[in-house]
Amino acid sequence: MSLAKTVLDRPRLDRDARRELILDVAQDVFLEEGFANASMSTIAARLGGSKGTLYNYFKSKDELFNAYVERRCLWQDDIFAAPTVTETPDETLRRVGRAYLTRVLTDFNLRNFRLIASEAERSPAIGVTFYDAGPRKGAERVAELLSAMAQAGHLDLEDSLEAAHQFLGLVQNRYFKARLCNAIPELTPQQVEDEAALATRTFLRAFGTRNQ
Repeated sequence: MSLAKTVLDRPRLDRDARRELILDVAQDVFLEEGFANASMSTIAARLGGSKGTLYNYFKSKDELFNAYVERRCLWQDDIFAAPTVTETPDETLRRVGRAYLTRVLTDFNLRNFRLIASEAERSPAIGVTFYDAGPRKGAERVAELLSAMAQAGHLDLEDSLEAAHQFLGLVQNRYFKARLCNAIPELTPQQVEDEAALATRTFLRAFGTRNQ
């Protein structure tokens, strides 16, 4: 008996926990087989239940895939947390840059990104869902941090959202395409540190004030 079946069959497992378990299994199937080849039957079989039970949670494979896409974007609090009282702008931006690179450029995250991007051509709504919940929201979270720094006199900004896109571009630009194409391995901690530091220095030279 599979672990998924063992857990799914527990009578006291609440609906939210069952839904998360379904998404865990669906993610594995989507990554292994791709959206087109994945089937609700396969996912149900791995869960140890029937398709009828699966359809009680998700009405179609498209709906299940959309839920998977949305869940892939629920990691931003770990990256874009507000600075502590003692943290300087330089330290905040380096922290955000390190966390962003460490998360976004992993093999696992890029496998998911490639899958979602390939399905976005078939269904643009999937691309919109991912972009709004992921990249767009991430830029907005960074904009909030930058706006607070500007109000404190550390940055000189005309548009905090535009500046946020500039910062995130600086952080990921050198390595993102190479990692997306699987042309280079995952970054080492030192590479992550160096790239976050370089992006921060460049950004502060462009937008920093003498008070920062």
